[in-house]
Amino acid sequence: MSFVTRALVGFLQSPPERRRVVAGGRPRHGSGGRTAASYAARMSAPSSPSRVGVVGEVLVDLLWRSGERQVTPVPGGSPANVAVGLHRLGRPTTLVTTWGDDPPGELVRAHLESTGVEVVRAASPAGRTTLAMAYLDRDGSASYDFLAAWDPEQLSLPADTAVLQTGSLAAVVEPGAARVLELCRELHAVPGRTVVADLNVRPAVQPDRLAYRRACLRLAGVTDVVKASDADLAWLFPRLAPPEAARALLAEGPRLAVVTLGAQGAFAVTEDALVRVAAPEVGVVDTIGAGDAFQAALLDAIAGGGVPTTRDDLAAALERCVTAAAINCTRVGADPPSRAELDAALAARHA
Repeated sequence: MSFVTRALVGFLQSPPERRRVVAGGRPRHGSGGRTAASYAARMSAPSSPSRVGVVGEVLVDLLWRSGERQVTPVPGGSPANVAVGLHRLGRPTTLVTTWGDDPPGELVRAHLESTGVEVVRAASPAGRTTLAMAYLDRDGSASYDFLAAWDPEQLSLPADTAVLQTGSLAAVVEPGAARVLELCRELHAVPGRTVVADLNVRPAVQPDRLAYRRACLRLAGVTDVVKASDADLAWLFPRLAPPEAARALLAEGPRLAVVTLGAQGAFAVTEDALVRVAAPEVGVVDTIGAGDAFQAALLDAIAGGGVPTTRDDLAAALERCVTAAAINCTRVGADPPSRAELDAALAARHA
């Protein structure tokens, strides 16, 4: 049994009052003696100018709730939701995406304009907007089928982009996925820049498990931070427990792997440590966009405070992320919190 697996087993067997952080080893990429409080202050500072560039799809979800006959069109897409979440947190953000000159595209355009997010629309030869059929179960969980179009002719980011975020359909749907990989490779080689991937696995667009895994491993190889859900990892690595699957991603080169566990919280793995935090208990309306709210908070933390690597810094970042996701779950659809809402919820947790 590896160190990481032992650490997670120890967490699960520990008393509830001790289930905040489980870790071991000394991180190789330390924070130079900075305290958790200083990292928490930096990552949540609203005045930090570091820009996040988000590259990926925007789409229209055709939302079908269990027990209802009506299908509701809702603009969304994981990268677009992340960009909106970052914008609400006050983070300078640019979304690089595509959509078609079609009725769904008009819905997307109006939605993006209403959010206030800075958008760069890449030219798309197909001229189609991606559609997703979202099935919402009685417990609020969602599953998806896709009619995907991701073929940007060119991808470019503002010169002041400090953090690049991508993943989801953009990482596996060709021909755009190859361009995304090249952009990540280019930025990853630039000192002072950080590349982050949210795998957000969608087997409906690539049912070949081996091909999907290879695409994710290639992407992980040109990133500093990779994030996935436990469900993502279970599909990609069906024979591995989540901590071991996270280690498989780390083996490709990232400094940090983050894994969300739904209502159970999240854990983070570095080369030498595992840290886990529990999620707040909330009344769940639905889970749409929860992972995107989590990711927005993670990117905001990285842009403000750098990639967390010490145990205390990881715990502080994860607590902020699971709280953002929990707030989103108390509302209908993808509705991430503002910075004021997130700060208030965190203050209430520690009151």
